[in-house]
Amino acid sequence: MAQIWTMGEMIVEIMREKENSPLFKPDVFKGPYASGAPAIFIDTVAKAGGSGGIIGSVGDDDFGKCITDKLSSDGADCSLVKINNAKPTGSAFVTYFSNGDRKFIFHISGTAATTAKAVTKMPDGAEYFHIMGCSLTADEDFGNEIIKTMEIFSFSGAKISFDPNIRPELIKDESCMQRIRHVLEHTDIFMPGKKELMTLTDSNTEDEAVKKCFEDYDMEMLVVKDGSNGSRIYSRGISYSFGIYNVEAKDATGAGDSFDGAFLTYLASGKSIEESALAASAAAALNTAQFGPMEGKISPEEIKNMILKGGRI
Repeated sequence: MAQIWTMGEMIVEIMREKENSPLFKPDVFKGPYASGAPAIFIDTVAKAGGSGGIIGSVGDDDFGKCITDKLSSDGADCSLVKINNAKPTGSAFVTYFSNGDRKFIFHISGTAATTAKAVTKMPDGAEYFHIMGCSLTADEDFGNEIIKTMEIFSFSGAKISFDPNIRPELIKDESCMQRIRHVLEHTDIFMPGKKELMTLTDSNTEDEAVKKCFEDYDMEMLVVKDGSNGSRIYSRGISYSFGIYNVEAKDATGAGDSFDGAFLTYLASGKSIEESALAASAAAALNTAQFGPMEGKISPEEIKNMILKGGRI
């Protein structure tokens, strides 16, 4: 079975066709597109040449078929995806604004997206388990199932990677933050955005936040994603800085998830931190160049071509 696994919401995304169109007014949408941060992540793993699988659930409907068809056609292992006959597939409605902001309306809790149960044992061949914070906070019971699965993977020797991927729309109460902190206690590779890092560590500077992470948790590596400012990677005593590739961005949704997927794929294949970060930046750029959360033309060849072409800023 797959080397890299994730567990979380599998949803469709229905997106405003143009910017600055609020969701409370009638206007045109595009979609459905297969989505959900864990699904985007594992789709990138597969397209980048890795071996990846997802634990999740979809409804027995056309939206569910949209997701499983996309993931399977791109090479992701969907053998642990359950079809729920009683609940519909989850969805998200999204609009974009010219200042770069996005707004979501999620229909996740109460749908098939949150009904997957923890595995009873780690799949054969698994080496990494990746968690998205939005999956932990969408539904309390589902978040706890993800934590149970994480503990099985962790205790069985897999490395745990964690992208907090905080969505304000999904943070309901203090229990959400408690689940996030519990995952941090098991995290080997932490992959936050800079704002998330500062929030979770209650820090004023990135240096302060990095110090707190390594003092408070037994993590091996911290990967800070900082949008147009690129990324910084810290391990104990060593740091790296990487720019981004200059592309015409059509849709920023999923860029961070694709970064995570390519980074772990290359790291798991034995590539260096530097090689993995370059591949991750290339995958993120390729994803933003297409409309739709996992429609980017990502492949080992396209990643290699973008790295060779250069153009990082």
